[in-house]
Amino acid sequence: MPSSDSGVATVEKTLSILEIVAERGGASAKEVSQALGYPLPTVYRLMQALVQSDYLVHLKGERRFELGYKLDRLGVSLHRQIGVPTAVRAEIARLHDTAQTAGYFAVYRGADVVVAYVVDSPDHPRLTPLGFGFHEAAHATAFGKIMLAGMSVDQVDGYLGVHGMPRLTETTMTSRPELDAHLAKVANLGVAWEHEEFVPGMTCAAVGVRNGAGMIVGAVAISAPSEQIDPARERALERYLRDASNHVSTYYRSGQLRKAAAVAV
Repeated sequence: MPSSDSGVATVEKTLSILEIVAERGGASAKEVSQALGYPLPTVYRLMQALVQSDYLVHLKGERRFELGYKLDRLGVSLHRQIGVPTAVRAEIARLHDTAQTAGYFAVYRGADVVVAYVVDSPDHPRLTPLGFGFHEAAHATAFGKIMLAGMSVDQVDGYLGVHGMPRLTETTMTSRPELDAHLAKVANLGVAWEHEEFVPGMTCAAVGVRNGAGMIVGAVAISAPSEQIDPARERALERYLRDASNHVSTYYRSGQLRKAAAVAV
């Protein structure tokens, strides 16, 4: 009977195989074996088990594996669990249109800060890798900092204990005292700015979304090239964000958004 350790190792290998196939848009067993350093017979056995469970498909004529159909159902279920209401989606779309930036909505999921919805366009693309489900680097993102500022000290300790404070750019804060002082300012101002701390050449800003008890439960955010952000643009973006935050907060307090009002530039 296999030990629990060997069972965990098998699960880890299986998930690594899925990740490689996803990243490469398909791969042969030999390619996966070389990428992960696992023996080819082990890789082939695990990939065949994934095929039988519909997590992979085997394109025999091309001698490669691709993602299976069951993963789509898992993705649909994940979106349903995180569940961004239609009215909130519409508000983020309005933010995108009004601010002429990518628009984001982030929420708490357990102890994580998670990107739940993004609206962008070819002219105003999202930051890579800020797509649905991104839950890293709260210390270096505007939506992460506004939400960290709404946490208790113990909650911040817990988050940073898991995720750390890796340096992503030359301006990323990696000192806890520096971050704590910054979060105190964010909490006081009610808006978080991030100037090239996450991605070089890009600036982001975020404002918290509050529930009926006044607790931060989410964040609305934007991103734009730093070269487009001057003091006047910064003030305008902050107005757009506060307006969007008020609308979404109204939804979370009452279950419905008030009619979107035009915001003067």
